[in-house]
Amino acid sequence: MTTDPIRYGDYDEGRYCNYWELDPTLQFEARRIYPDDEYEWAEDVLSGYGEVLGERMADTADRIDKEGHELQSFDKFGNRRNEVEYHPLIEEQEQLTYEEFGVTHDAFHAPPGRDEPVGLSHTLMMQALLSYVDGGFCCPVSMTTGAAIVLDKFDDGELDEYFQGLTSRDLEEHIEGAMFLTEEQGGSDVGANEVRAEPQDDGTYRLYGEKWFCSNIDAEGALALARTPDAPEGTEGLSLFLVPRTKPNGEVNESHFRRLKDKLGTISVPTGEIEFEGAEAYLVGEEGEGFKYMAEMMNFERLTNATGAIGIMGRALLEAKVRAADREAFGNPIDEYPLMRRDLVDMSVDYEAGTVFSFEGARLLDERERQGDDSDAYKLMRLFIPIAKYKTARMSVDTASYAMEILGGNGYVREHTTERLLRDAQVLPIWEGPSNILALDVLRALNSENAHEALLPYVQGKLDGVEHPLLEELADDVEAEFLELQNALATMATEDGDYAQYHAKRLADFIFDVVSAALLLEEAQWQIDEEDDGRKALVAQRFVETRFGDDEAYGVASGDRFAMDEENFAAVAHYASVEPESLVEAAPADD
Repeated sequence: MTTDPIRYGDYDEGRYCNYWELDPTLQFEARRIYPDDEYEWAEDVLSGYGEVLGERMADTADRIDKEGHELQSFDKFGNRRNEVEYHPLIEEQEQLTYEEFGVTHDAFHAPPGRDEPVGLSHTLMMQALLSYVDGGFCCPVSMTTGAAIVLDKFDDGELDEYFQGLTSRDLEEHIEGAMFLTEEQGGSDVGANEVRAEPQDDGTYRLYGEKWFCSNIDAEGALALARTPDAPEGTEGLSLFLVPRTKPNGEVNESHFRRLKDKLGTISVPTGEIEFEGAEAYLVGEEGEGFKYMAEMMNFERLTNATGAIGIMGRALLEAKVRAADREAFGNPIDEYPLMRRDLVDMSVDYEAGTVFSFEGARLLDERERQGDDSDAYKLMRLFIPIAKYKTARMSVDTASYAMEILGGNGYVREHTTERLLRDAQVLPIWEGPSNILALDVLRALNSENAHEALLPYVQGKLDGVEHPLLEELADDVEAEFLELQNALATMATEDGDYAQYHAKRLADFIFDVVSAALLLEEAQWQIDEEDDGRKALVAQRFVETRFGDDEAYGVASGDRFAMDEENFAAVAHYASVEPESLVEAAPADD
């Protein structure tokens, strides 16, 4: 199969286009991780969503970001209102996302054209596309699915009306979800939370206390952690409650929405502070199990954070490639200069590594749902999700920042989008746990879940499946690093806790690099075998060489000219196909 390079110079900017059609990386991952029958159904859905995002929502997202929303805590008579007055264009975004494309529906109910629901991998792929235009709006979309996951798993049916609202494809019936965890004194230390829940004679509870950072503040399907009377300290004493903005009788719930945060980015999702003043709430599942229940939502939200980062990286790369193809300096388009080519190639390789790792996490999430918590899929999922969130969050900030630099002064101006991409990306290392918390979660996955027992055969199996001569050589390099990773895991298992914590982030970096390399090699072998295309092999080669190669003299004396090669640049940065035979130099005559 021969694929011509994408002609980025045909575009004026990264909009008025179909984001799905312009992202072969996402297309490749969808083909890889979707079951065959799901991909056959989903391909048109993804393309259709990519088109409306590029043609319509790219513009509406910019306008919503510029003008924002307004909180009305009280009406003019002093009556409690607790209502967000949304920008009028938000309704179009909701109609397209919730109703026309069923992003929060299709994982729970059969979508049009299917007899069964689709996996959460599809939801995450759609959210990656949504993040091309609005990472802020992706937040309530994601939390709506996350809240539905929790109710679907742990509610005994008493809250089914809320579940149906969260997953409805009818905008008139649809409600949004939220996750209210953060308290000012707690932050990432959720066990320090103090909001209390007082049981009532009618089976409901009343919540008292403050939540400090409540995104999608006015959600009708919000979940909150609170402590019941006589509950133990720490996370063991937390229970989970559904606490809507309005009560079933239509009255505004007993809460005070104090203010909206004046955030750097993600303006499209209103984030604020809530003081519960006896808010009516409904217990989800059993008392004392709240943190465990919320962990289910957290797994999905962290993957959303990762795939959302992928969407921001994809859009930033698109804007950069278009600008580099259009912008002339010193007589030539700037993407013809070696240094810019190296930058675009390495940004593209980072994007592909982050994408394959994140969507492998999504695939494992779906596989765990089929196989249960005793499976290798669960162990790998528990390990990969915090790493995916940690790594892609930082990568998205770096990619958006450099894309802005490629656009020059224009990139620093609101009308050119990269400014907003950077502002929106900057929250991703913070949402759903900062990097240190995620690194500690990696240690917990290794110590409590024995994730290494699944990791070792997983990586080895992928390396053993490589056969192409170029890939075999790369696999040898990765295998050497894999042995070093095993030594690192053994060291962490025998050293004291302080030592393990000190090196936790570097261990997460190491796992990401080894696993991403193994996945890219597996993808490259598949593409050669099934599509007679060596493009992914070049991606894998560049990733392995830049992560594990000899860095003597910072690589300046290495002789590396990879990105200067016209064919390599066209393949990696512009998605041109590559003849597999060209990957291997002609062997000597006597071989």
